[in-house]
Amino acid sequence: MSQPSSSTPPVIEPAQVTNPELSNDPTPPHGSHGKQSLPLIALGALGVVFGDIGTSPLYAFKECFHASHGIAVTLPNVLGILSLIFWAITIVVSLKYVLFIMRADNQGEGGIMALLALNMRNNLISPMARRLLVVIGLFGAALFFGDAIITPAVSVMSAVEGLQILAPRLDKFVLPITIGILFGLFALQSKGTGSMGRFFGPIMLLWFVLLGVFGLMRAIDNPAVLGMVNPLYAIQFVMAYPGIAFIVMGSVVLTITGGEALYADMGHFGRLPIRLAWFVIVLPCLVLNYAGQGALILSDPKAVENPFYLLTPDGFLAPMIVLATLATVIASQAVISGVFSIARQAMQLGYLPRMTVTHTSEHEIGQVYVPFLNWLLLIAVIVLVLMFRSSENLASAYGIAVTMTMICDTILVAFVTYYAWRWPLWRVLLIAIPFLIPDLIFFAATSRKVLDGGWVPLIIGGSAFLLMMTWRDGKTRVQEVMQAQNTLSLQAFTENVAQHAQIVPGIAVFMTTDLSRPPHSLMHNLKHNKVLHQFNILMRIKTEDVPYVAESSRFELERINEHFAVVTAHYGFKGQPNVPDIVERVCAQLNLPFNPMEVSYFVSRERLFSTRNGGFAPWREKLFISMARNTSSASDFFQIPTNRVVEVGSQVEI
Repeated sequence: MSQPSSSTPPVIEPAQVTNPELSNDPTPPHGSHGKQSLPLIALGALGVVFGDIGTSPLYAFKECFHASHGIAVTLPNVLGILSLIFWAITIVVSLKYVLFIMRADNQGEGGIMALLALNMRNNLISPMARRLLVVIGLFGAALFFGDAIITPAVSVMSAVEGLQILAPRLDKFVLPITIGILFGLFALQSKGTGSMGRFFGPIMLLWFVLLGVFGLMRAIDNPAVLGMVNPLYAIQFVMAYPGIAFIVMGSVVLTITGGEALYADMGHFGRLPIRLAWFVIVLPCLVLNYAGQGALILSDPKAVENPFYLLTPDGFLAPMIVLATLATVIASQAVISGVFSIARQAMQLGYLPRMTVTHTSEHEIGQVYVPFLNWLLLIAVIVLVLMFRSSENLASAYGIAVTMTMICDTILVAFVTYYAWRWPLWRVLLIAIPFLIPDLIFFAATSRKVLDGGWVPLIIGGSAFLLMMTWRDGKTRVQEVMQAQNTLSLQAFTENVAQHAQIVPGIAVFMTTDLSRPPHSLMHNLKHNKVLHQFNILMRIKTEDVPYVAESSRFELERINEHFAVVTAHYGFKGQPNVPDIVERVCAQLNLPFNPMEVSYFVSRERLFSTRNGGFAPWREKLFISMARNTSSASDFFQIPTNRVVEVGSQVEI
């Protein structure tokens, strides 16, 4: 985006801060917990952050002993696989995400978009490396969409399949019950997670406690399984069966799916509560449950068909099925909310077209609902359930998107340590390589699943990546064409236009992306209506590479003359633009009378046409034009009253 004309230096008002990227808001609008105690915040984190990884015991251990692997149920083999699970969780989740990557926060926010923003802020990174990092960051974010479709399907179905253990004749009801639960889950998304959220923590606490207790009860019968903490068992298993061990790693990765959520949701609860919940509750209970499942199949090899539910004591099976279903719904809820959040951030950063976004909470700005994505996800999830028809088949499609996202995280955080933290190269490599090796091993192992269903998240993620890159490149192309068509500088325009136009009362606000030239909507208004409002505000919304911008640095103001002012409004990539609020504050600062019903908002809406020599692949031109025609109204996105908006169209050939 262009800056205001250099010939007219901007006059920044004394109350404004000239560097909003570095400002700190003393009252963060999101993720603040006031004076809540640490244990209460950690309990809340249990209900949001750990749902995905917390429901992995439903299917992960069973998949490690899948019949196609040909692994005999012997003590060395069970200990070897349990040790692989323990050290995968320790290295990838505990060390990599909880202790290391969570240090790389963007004003308290985590996730792959935060890592990308941290890198984009650093001017030491070369332009070529920056482009590569953008591709890596967007690809990692796109893969999350693929993961978000599989997680609800495999989690809910694996929970409902407990009915087969309770009463085999109920087998035919597993599929319709799963679809019914999923439909209800997505139908409730418009209500928001706030009202349900306070119940999630206690439910997940009960879930983890029962995981640990039931696992410990069985592990006591065969304490040898607790030797899983000894890495020698994993090494011996790999050396004895290298080929099988490689295949098994594709199932071991299921035990760490959701590990990246600990970092992505850091902004909701903070680093310390998540670490406390992980090391005190989640990690011990998961390890005990996996150990208990190992002890169970050693005593009864046939239990490998569903060791999780067969681990449950008599009389607890039915309540455990209900609790497991609630836990998987909670896990799915967190993933679905994550899709809405990432999509909204991508819209703010200019990587996705505008879509209708509804805020479901008056207090938490991060709680949003995107209707189009919600119903698109529901259709995709139900199609997936009908295609694969069992959690065992779905597990074959699970994992590859997660491993690729983990690789992206490792690469991005390595750049942060080198360029932002100024670590020497040897130290960066000393940390990054040990983390990257397991990521690559897991990726190689899960790549075997591509033909068995792994193609699903890859196609979904690849499609999302293609859409984001096409939208970014297309918007850049449109801006280049429009700048080439409009060579008149803003300074020349404002100096001469007032002498020839008829002045009418009121305030007009013209939305634009380029403050060095008069907006197209302003030019068309003059051309067709031949009038100029008494005062005109040319406004640009600039999304910064921080989650939120402090209110004290919300906008920069330059008054050009008695009829014109230019404003740059700053928002973080998790903030929500509010144009009327900015206009009211600008009027107060300029001592202008402000009446909401006397302010007119002008926005441009380009009608795009494809050309053969536009420098853009024809199929991408058509895709971009289709996306542009289906964007939501700018008035909704900028929170402008619909009865005060004037849309001015223009034709652009790309």
